[in-house]
Amino acid sequence: MKPTSKRIAAPELIADRWFNSKAPITLGGLRGRPVLLHTFQMLCPGCVIHAIPQAQKVASMLRDTDLAVIGLHTVFEHHAAMTPVSLEAFIHEYRITFPVGVDKPGTSGATPQTMAAYRFRGTPSTVLIDRGGFIRHHGFGQEDDIALGLRIGMLLAEDARGGIAANAGTAGDGCTDDACIPTGAPAA
Repeated sequence: MKPTSKRIAAPELIADRWFNSKAPITLGGLRGRPVLLHTFQMLCPGCVIHAIPQAQKVASMLRDTDLAVIGLHTVFEHHAAMTPVSLEAFIHEYRITFPVGVDKPGTSGATPQTMAAYRFRGTPSTVLIDRGGFIRHHGFGQEDDIALGLRIGMLLAEDARGGIAANAGTAGDGCTDDACIPTGAPAA
């Protein structure tokens, strides 16, 4: 018997404020697009050294695709040091170009609301959401560049139903479902 995998809908983002975006971003508004949600804190060494540069690189390298890269500043410690004014300076200094939301503080404790909804264990955390709005990957800590790239590539190749998109694998004139042959190369 094959194991069944339960599809979990991605909870909506609950943000107080947005940077690098003209309007608030919702996952509902991004339906039909794959999403990379990257959570971080300014004072998190793993975020600053690895995760933020990785998310920025993904956003830059895949800007011509329909992948939405979104940052979420989720503060669960050092609240006094991580204000929106500090975050704005941080975003400028680190040249973060993708939209960044500020996770809304929790109503009953220190855990911010989106962090609680996703059950994040800390920062950095990476969530990949498919075109249908379902969580496909939920990672904590540093993500390997190649593994993350493969996961993103698989999401980009899928259609909204989770199947392979009609144009996936047709990077050149000589591509079929079986193989790609460079233009001008002899066919076997």
